[in-house]
Amino acid sequence: MERADFVFFDSGTGGIPYMLALKKKLPAATCVYLGDTKNFPYGEKTCEQVTECASSAVQLIVEKWNPRTLVIACNTISVTALASLRRKFPSLPIVGTVPAIKLGAKVSKNKRIGFLATNATVNNPYSQKLIDDFASDCEVFKRGDPDLVAFIEHDFFESTESQKEEAVRPAVDFFKKNGCDTIILSCTHFTHIAETMQRVAGKDVMVIDSRDGVTRQALLVLEQNRKDENQHPCECSDDIDYPFFVTAATKEQEEEYRKLCMNCGIQYGGIVS
Repeated sequence: MERADFVFFDSGTGGIPYMLALKKKLPAATCVYLGDTKNFPYGEKTCEQVTECASSAVQLIVEKWNPRTLVIACNTISVTALASLRRKFPSLPIVGTVPAIKLGAKVSKNKRIGFLATNATVNNPYSQKLIDDFASDCEVFKRGDPDLVAFIEHDFFESTESQKEEAVRPAVDFFKKNGCDTIILSCTHFTHIAETMQRVAGKDVMVIDSRDGVTRQALLVLEQNRKDENQHPCECSDDIDYPFFVTAATKEQEEEYRKLCMNCGIQYGGIVS
């Protein structure tokens, strides 16, 4: 298999909207996606477990696809293990995904921000440092929501709109009760329900995520990589045009992934190990 421009990596399906956003900006980019479903969810693991699982998955990615750029499309992995992964794989350009605290502080009018993430991301010192550095003038209300992550991974794609709205309502109600005018989606899984959450939250609340910033940075890294390799910026190979792979799945789950891929306009690549 030829070398991929990007591999997107998450513990499940959360990073798919990030890959689709990048493909919209640069359709010629060759992309592969790996969901480490064998170890899902990362958001309920210890820091040591997250780092160990992520390291094993990245080793698999390097061996299978040798990407020019790796996009960690997961806030939990990024705030927990990004530095460790860069040390272990020094020749691999890695773009992380961290909570959009800086953007949230900038756009909030009343300086009351909702921070929706996994428990691991909510409780990570890196997240608090982002708040201290970029939102010191704001009051930040944190909510770890593993139930919503599980709903999105397992049930969202075959749910009705009313079921989706019911799933996001507890989080929206929590933030609105605390007067938040901005909700930061700080788990990539939540980008799947961004439009639903915005609809439930209403026009007085802004729902944001980090897709634009992450994809812009990834494209800058790729551009530099291709210059270093003396390659044309649009050189690509259709045979690796963004398939979706997982590390484990039951037959029922594989059927769900095939439906998801069909709905998103991507290929289902199967199980790799």
